[in-house]
Amino acid sequence: MKIHKKTGSFLLACSIALLTGCGGDGTSTSLAETATTANMISDTSTITPIIAAQPLTVSETETLLFVREEEKLARDVYLTLFNKWGTKTFQNIALNSEQQHMDVMGTMVATYNLQDPVLDNTIGAFTDPVLLGLYQDLVMRGSTSLNDGLHVGGFIEEFDINDLQEAIDEANAGSKPADIIAAYTNLMCGSRNHLRAFVGQIEKNGVDYQAQVISQATVDAIVNSPEEQCGQ
Repeated sequence: MKIHKKTGSFLLACSIALLTGCGGDGTSTSLAETATTANMISDTSTITPIIAAQPLTVSETETLLFVREEEKLARDVYLTLFNKWGTKTFQNIALNSEQQHMDVMGTMVATYNLQDPVLDNTIGAFTDPVLLGLYQDLVMRGSTSLNDGLHVGGFIEEFDINDLQEAIDEANAGSKPADIIAAYTNLMCGSRNHLRAFVGQIEKNGVDYQAQVISQATVDAIVNSPEEQCGQ
């Protein structure tokens, strides 16, 4: 699976859908911050990498580098939307989880002696032009209303869940790098918790959440199950 190539067309299609109203109702809504939501988005587990047992395949390498920058995309979009709306949900997920996920993937990149694609840690700076375009599109969509911003959060987490499952399947079918598989599994657990948080906020505002990337049945199964303790 060459995730960066396969994902490119899908990302562009989803970006167009988002800009024409994917997942939102276009109305501005208010948001009551609660301690429950703060707990939902807490994701502070860590991954201790092991020494790489064997080289990765070309496809596994491309996937690892993409996921490293994909986590930066989530962090950057959420920080930008926090600056727009002042809603703590975005800030908490960005700083308590997405930054940590970036760091975990950075450790994986270093462990396998790869060139880190995150050459500039500035918000909105990306090596992959597809991710740069998606960042710009998601920020534009999320800046229309708070409700649209929350739906952007849902889109990002669904997209991450889908990508990470493909990355795990690819690794299991290939060189089976245990440390990378563990990292992907932990990141996907965090994404499920984040999706629960965003959907919970949206539905508190009286809007039924509709799946944007993965199936509605999968989304419903996630949001109707308890928060997970990732990495434990």
